[in-house]
Amino acid sequence: MRLLFDESVTKRLRLYLPSHHVRTVVEMGWSGTKNGKLLTLAASDFDALITVDKNMQDQQNLQTLPVGIVVLSAASNELVALVALMPNLEIELLRMAPRTVITVGQ
Repeated sequence: MRLLFDESVTKRLRLYLPSHHVRTVVEMGWSGTKNGKLLTLAASDFDALITVDKNMQDQQNLQTLPVGIVVLSAASNELVALVALMPNLEIELLRMAPRTVITVGQ
């Protein structure tokens, strides 16, 4: 699966997703891009945006969502906290329907 990490997700997390093609917002040159525009940009190259922004789903029109969103819900944005979510993330990515929002974690 082609995944885009939001700016709030450490790029080191990609080491725990070896079966996926992972890029970051920074690598794509999209730093500072507002969420709505970011999702539109991501739609052409990615299957899902991975974020820790728990408010993103409330800020978007889910009826016109151009790409899937995965919200990682951990105690912190630290690598160790996010790594603990990886087994569940892998399961959810297998079942994820296009242009939907899922939350993985607490």
